Amino acid sequence: MKPLRWFQFKSIHTSIAIAFSLLIICTTLVLSYNTYRVSSGAVTDNSLQYTAQLVEQVSMNINTYIANMQSISELAARQEPLRRLSMLEEAGGGGAARLKEETERLFQSIVSSRSDIAAIMFVGSSGIVASSREDAVPKSYKELSGQDWYRQAIEADGETVISSSRVQHLFEQEYRWVVSLSRALPGTEKGMPGGVLLVDLNFSVINDLCSRIHMGSRGYVFLLDPEGSLVYHPQQQLVYSGLKSEAVDAILASDDRTFEFEAGGVRKIYTVHSSGYGWKTVGVNDPDELGGSKGYMQRAAALWGILCLAVALAISVILSRRLMKPVKALNSNMKLVEKGHFDTRTDFDSPNEFGRLARTFNLMTAKIKELMEQVVQEQEDKRVSELKALQAQIHPHFLYNTLDSIIWMAETGKMNEVVRMTSALSKLLRTSISKGEERVPIRRELAHIEHYLTIQSIRYRDKFTYEVDVDPDILDCLILKIVLQPLVENAIYHGIKNMADPGHIRISGCAAGEDIVLIVEDNGTGTDADQLNRMLAQAEEAASRTAAAPAGVGGQGQGGGSTASKGGSGGVGLHNVNHRLRLNYGEGYGLRFESEWEEGTTVYVRIPRVPRQEE
Repeated sequence: MKPLRWFQFKSIHTSIAIAFSLLIICTTLVLSYNTYRVSSGAVTDNSLQYTAQLVEQVSMNINTYIANMQSISELAARQEPLRRLSMLEEAGGGGAARLKEETERLFQSIVSSRSDIAAIMFVGSSGIVASSREDAVPKSYKELSGQDWYRQAIEADGETVISSSRVQHLFEQEYRWVVSLSRALPGTEKGMPGGVLLVDLNFSVINDLCSRIHMGSRGYVFLLDPEGSLVYHPQQQLVYSGLKSEAVDAILASDDRTFEFEAGGVRKIYTVHSSGYGWKTVGVNDPDELGGSKGYMQRAAALWGILCLAVALAISVILSRRLMKPVKALNSNMKLVEKGHFDTRTDFDSPNEFGRLARTFNLMTAKIKELMEQVVQEQEDKRVSELKALQAQIHPHFLYNTLDSIIWMAETGKMNEVVRMTSALSKLLRTSISKGEERVPIRRELAHIEHYLTIQSIRYRDKFTYEVDVDPDILDCLILKIVLQPLVENAIYHGIKNMADPGHIRISGCAAGEDIVLIVEDNGTGTDADQLNRMLAQAEEAASRTAAAPAGVGGQGQGGGSTASKGGSGGVGLHNVNHRLRLNYGEGYGLRFESEWEEGTTVYVRIPRVPRQEE
């Protein structure tokens, strides 16, 4: 690959300084970013850990509070008046009024000692209703026994049922926001409940436990019951009205852990902790607020990064100057050698690479004259070989046959075809010999081929058709002149000419990475592609050993698959095209064949992609 142009400088000192600077900048940026990221991650982790501890503490406080209330409920249930009251079968018999009065005094004594209890009530299966409230009229037995807390306690078969926060309607014209604990008490008959004991807790207690928790300006805690209903939420009314939402389903499905959830473009971090009563205590954090000191860490990292960067850049400039001092001295001597002073010597005695470079430079200048003479001779041989190849492009047989065709058409009065063929021959000759250029744009090479195909299509009427389909992006790239004509001529003479049916020639091309691939394919008689490639390699190897000049390209023996297989001058012409390509472009370029009998032949021409302006 070509080096990046924006990183090419005339001075190695500048290149080294910039390389050091880029290395230092990248290192500083990476270190600063990683420092900030690790610090930010640590702050976030600590915040989440602190949140988890707060949530766990809230859950424990609520569990303790509920457990105390449950103990009070159990204590009341074990009292003799209430136990006997629950075993009454009828509301009017067995001293029911006295037992009810004793039970209510018991309830009142409990409530008077606990401000967090809103009310205690017993609703017996016999229809008796006893409550801790003297100042309120309870609802009828029928209405009370139809409420959810009563039915759930009966279904729980003696287990304590804890409700979510809700509006409780136990007394006439009174609605209180409470959390209820209810349990069924045993009756006279085995397995049949004697009634339900209800303890209503003031919701304000739950509210106080949760609202005292502060997790930043936008963090909060809320409670969920096992059915997903809100027990407590600081913005409960907004949730009920649909203006705010929480990931209830994800929370219910989650274990005790921390996870991030996004809905409607709003991201939240939930920390979930389950209580022993089925409730879930959930802490909510705003991800953007967790790293509260991120701004400070960013400024600190940037400040220290800039300071370290300035010091490191200063050191890099000083070091690059010291490193480049011997190189500059060597550069001055090289300029003298460029002017022809081959006796120049560099006196720089050092055991490091610069010293070895100076000694190598002295050896180089001692041999430079000999090498220059050798290079000049080799270049001259190369130019002679290429000139011979170019001069032999138009084989006399092709020219004679074309002229005979023109004379024959003139004698038969086909003047339009005479004009077309003469014009095409004129343009073909002009393209072959004009300006003495060695390399031409692919556009001009294709024009040359089209002139050639025009002549041949007139000579061999209805014998073949052709098409040219080359990527427009490569038309202005350069190619050696008259490379494609021998391949096309071979396709006509040795692939299509002897076919009974009309043939077809297709010329295509496109870019292949840093290279260009041009393809000449025909549907002619075909040949053995492996044999063609072997002959091509053997001819190239023989040419390298003998250093012989290539033979002319062109004529009826031009290099194509079928020609090589039949012997004659075809192999020489084939080698000439391939040798010119490899001589100019290198070992990785040249011709490659694919062919099958009765299927046709495909020739691939690979050359480097050289735009015209870079020539």
